[in-house]
Amino acid sequence: MSSEAQLREFGSLICSVAAGKFISREAACEAYRQIILNEQPELQQGAFLMAHIARGPSIEELSGVWDALDKYDTAKIEIKKTDVVCDIVGTGSDPVKTINCSTPASFIAAACGLPIAKKGARLVTGVSGASDILEILGIDLNAPLRKAEECLDKHGICYLPGEAFLKSGWARLIRSMRFTSAFNIIGPLTCPCEQTNTVVIGAYSPDVCDQLIAILKQIRMKSAIAPFGMVEGMDDKMGMDEFSLSGHTRVVELKNGDIETYVVTPEDFGLKQVDISAIASGKTAHENAGRIMDTLKGQYDTDDAKFFCMNAGAALYISDIAKDYAAGTNMAMEALASGKALEKFERLKEVQGCV
Repeated sequence: MSSEAQLREFGSLICSVAAGKFISREAACEAYRQIILNEQPELQQGAFLMAHIARGPSIEELSGVWDALDKYDTAKIEIKKTDVVCDIVGTGSDPVKTINCSTPASFIAAACGLPIAKKGARLVTGVSGASDILEILGIDLNAPLRKAEECLDKHGICYLPGEAFLKSGWARLIRSMRFTSAFNIIGPLTCPCEQTNTVVIGAYSPDVCDQLIAILKQIRMKSAIAPFGMVEGMDDKMGMDEFSLSGHTRVVELKNGDIETYVVTPEDFGLKQVDISAIASGKTAHENAGRIMDTLKGQYDTDDAKFFCMNAGAALYISDIAKDYAAGTNMAMEALASGKALEKFERLKEVQGCV
């Protein structure tokens, strides 16, 4: 525990941030180091996290948060592959709750030959996070990271639960937090697989998409896309942290050091728009897990399947495997219908599953 002087200093920082003052990348790193390593009382940790997210963190500050997570809280795996390795992940905390998408999209993209080092965690808001879904489907969240390393090397797919690669800080906080913090923004940017050089990273708001891509450029990510999907007939501030099958999607893209912002629709993926009810989250994690397995096992011509495939197709596009979103989606649908996506899940379960 910190000394009285350190407690007071941190308390002053909370007040300063709450009053609107911005701090340096180094100062943000130090503040989040103390939170990650549990050097401040929980009351002060929570107060700082809320003050920071309510005021709105700067890119410089968020880069400091990334520095702290990477240096003090992220265990690493190393693999033999040296070419493209992709992650498909979202921040969570999005207003529109859809069925879990990045998890099945990862199996489908991997089935197209794209190595996927998929990160995830338990739910922060909503019904189910990736870890909740995969635990239901038989993945051992407590398996050593060498199992993920082995699976990615052998089968081109692995799951990296925050519970395993985040050594103490964020994993501890996730268990008790039910509000959005800078960790929701930075957590999906962690790199437990050093070779990850491409990412599809959905966010809960357009501004956060901009922030994520700006930070990824600073940490020298090769390429990335950050979608914020919207729903036809709803306020544009109400959206999802993935490409939408129920309206247009605002995309921020990083490629070759350049950042571009544009809008896509389901038609750009070769798909028809559907009502949001068709891809909405179920009431329980078990229901969502069942729908995902139904898709992998044969329900290929459904709205769930199309939703998963468009997001897998986006990963194929940004990884330069497909020339555009439509071509990527077509590849994804073929891989799903061939049973190869189910095979990827089965290989994952063989290596990282419960004994």
